[in-house]
Amino acid sequence: MDYGYVNARVKGMHSRLLDKKSYDALLIRQDLPSVISELVKTPYKPEIEEASILYSGICVVDCALRKNLINTYQTILDLVENTAAELYLRIFLSRWDVQNIKTILRGKNIQTPTEDIFECLVPAGSLDEATLTELMKQPDVRAVIDLLATWEVPYALPLTGAVDEYSSNRELVTLEYALDQFHYQNALEKASGKTVEAEIIRNLIRVEIDTINIKSILRIIRDRIEPEDAAKLFLEGGMHIRREKFESLASMRTIEEAVRALEGTPYYFLSELPPAVITLGKISVFEKELDEYQIRNGVRLFRGDPLSLSVIIGYLWAKFCEVINLRIIARCKYAGVSDEDLEKELIHV
Repeated sequence: MDYGYVNARVKGMHSRLLDKKSYDALLIRQDLPSVISELVKTPYKPEIEEASILYSGICVVDCALRKNLINTYQTILDLVENTAAELYLRIFLSRWDVQNIKTILRGKNIQTPTEDIFECLVPAGSLDEATLTELMKQPDVRAVIDLLATWEVPYALPLTGAVDEYSSNRELVTLEYALDQFHYQNALEKASGKTVEAEIIRNLIRVEIDTINIKSILRIIRDRIEPEDAAKLFLEGGMHIRREKFESLASMRTIEEAVRALEGTPYYFLSELPPAVITLGKISVFEKELDEYQIRNGVRLFRGDPLSLSVIIGYLWAKFCEVINLRIIARCKYAGVSDEDLEKELIHV
């Protein structure tokens, strides 16, 4: 594959990411309409204008950002079509299949209106918009799983194996864990080669598994989940959080003890959060820090080998981060959140 040509194109796309001046122009706006007006001056203009015809308010921004992100993924896929890089890129994008299925299952579990579910979907993986739309039309969780099985979608396998337990305990985590376990093991198997591309994707997956396991540990301690049930939440394949480490951390009495015990791993930065956060065990703060770490880990790849998949993956993480930040700005302006609190919500990489 000619990485020189593809990465030159990707670097051009990277140069169109919003700079500090553009962010500052958005941040000084006082309300949502003025934020939308400012976004029209950015590369998001086509999607904003299109969404403005169909929607109003915050839905304009949500729809435009979603469409822009999908278009970006498709552009990159077109660039690597029928190359070895396409396989690894699709492994990377398959995380959206899992996220979309979880979103639909969560929506059906609490009977969320279909239109609200749709707004949260990003059809960037193997499940296209038409497929996701049909899944959303199903009346309940079991019907969604049955349709996936009818279509012989691989993700149906772990879900059908766990649906009876879900029907018994009504805990969605039963299905989500089964889905995660299947997805990550499958992804690691596909990325098990010795190429540079395989190693890049494999390392990203292993870090993601680590962050999920740490999040599970924090919830286990907070909710005082019994060891037998806690062990079922462990995901194999992480880089630093292996089963023994997971069970040791999950058995600790407090979140403070657990984060201190992360010494020697890249995740020890959690112990440096403000004492009040650690003592009170504010899970959402820890989760945001882990999400930021994962994004930074991906973004830094952009500065990697210019003749490898690094540039593409680094750009896609940077683009994802930008979309998250723009959504945060729009929602905070819509809700009248103070500038100080808005700044705390943004992801800095």
